Amino acid sequence: MLQYPILFTAVFLAALPLRSQSDPLAVGVVGLTHSHVHGIFNSEDRGDIEIVGIVEDNDTLVERYRDQYDFDPELVYPTLEAMVAARQPLAVAAFGNIYDHLTIVEYCAPRGIHVMVEKPLAVNADHAHRMAALAREHGIHLLTNYETTWYPTNHKAYELVKEENRVGDIRKVIARDGHRGPKKIGVDSEFLEWLTDPELNGAGALTDFGCYGANLMTWLMDGRRPLTVTAVTQQLQAENNPEVEDEAIIILTYPDAVALLQPSWNWPMGRKDLEIYGLTGAVYADNSHDLRIRMAEGYDGYAEESMRLEDRPAPYDDPFAYFVAVIRGHITVAPTDLSALENNLTVVDILDAARRSAASGRTVTLE
Repeated sequence: MLQYPILFTAVFLAALPLRSQSDPLAVGVVGLTHSHVHGIFNSEDRGDIEIVGIVEDNDTLVERYRDQYDFDPELVYPTLEAMVAARQPLAVAAFGNIYDHLTIVEYCAPRGIHVMVEKPLAVNADHAHRMAALAREHGIHLLTNYETTWYPTNHKAYELVKEENRVGDIRKVIARDGHRGPKKIGVDSEFLEWLTDPELNGAGALTDFGCYGANLMTWLMDGRRPLTVTAVTQQLQAENNPEVEDEAIIILTYPDAVALLQPSWNWPMGRKDLEIYGLTGAVYADNSHDLRIRMAEGYDGYAEESMRLEDRPAPYDDPFAYFVAVIRGHITVAPTDLSALENNLTVVDILDAARRSAASGRTVTLE
């Protein structure tokens, strides 16, 4: 029985059209309801990927995207099975609800099709660990995409803190992520429908934006899991988010550091910023390109240096170029990397613990 998936994968891969390493990678887009899908359509012109198939059964949504990106209607299929059979992609990128990530991996992994999902990896730890087991069994890459992975400020902050030791050992990290709320910022109705559904999204703001800080902190902690997770949640916009929380505070403790994650749909403006405090100073990644370093002077004084950073070099500036480089063996993903499966398993475990903590009013200890 163990030989069957291997044989099936070998036969499937043998049927794929031969492509050279210089050809664009054949990628299928699974779902159009996640508005981050604009990213892959805009990225296609770079030449790293070719969108060979699209899975979406909402004709109105398909037409909306066709009006904007003018893709061939023959690329669109109602099911993943039909698209894979007809187009034989080497990889897929998922742009639907988070609950469906498991189903996509269940279908693609045995067929040797690599998968990139939009953050977070899964709606809960059970889904995440089942996905990981399938990816490992069948030898596929399973990556998670975050907008903040491509921020030059986050990587410069890592370099300053972890490699140059500019501010001493990390003692505290604060990650603030979010916006006014999905309804207030006017996301598409198809996106709003599942983003505010506790089953399809896993939670509300806690899942949607808590994953960013958990991902970055796991990276900064060299993959170490926190000892404890403590969370409180509130619903401050019941009229807009009737089934989920829109405010969360998550505290992570480590033997030598603490992290405060503040995912929210109640910020007056959109933000994804990171503060890293060491023993002698602090690094502030204010947004994607603006970074500050403060070195302590006396009791409450400091010397501040500001910098405006350029985009990272290809393929580290684009999720899909990176995905191609990983699949073709040009990049080896370390377990601690921001896109890595291992990092993102920890992220989902943290989010699961945060939901339990908020529901019980107690701190949760991670095993």
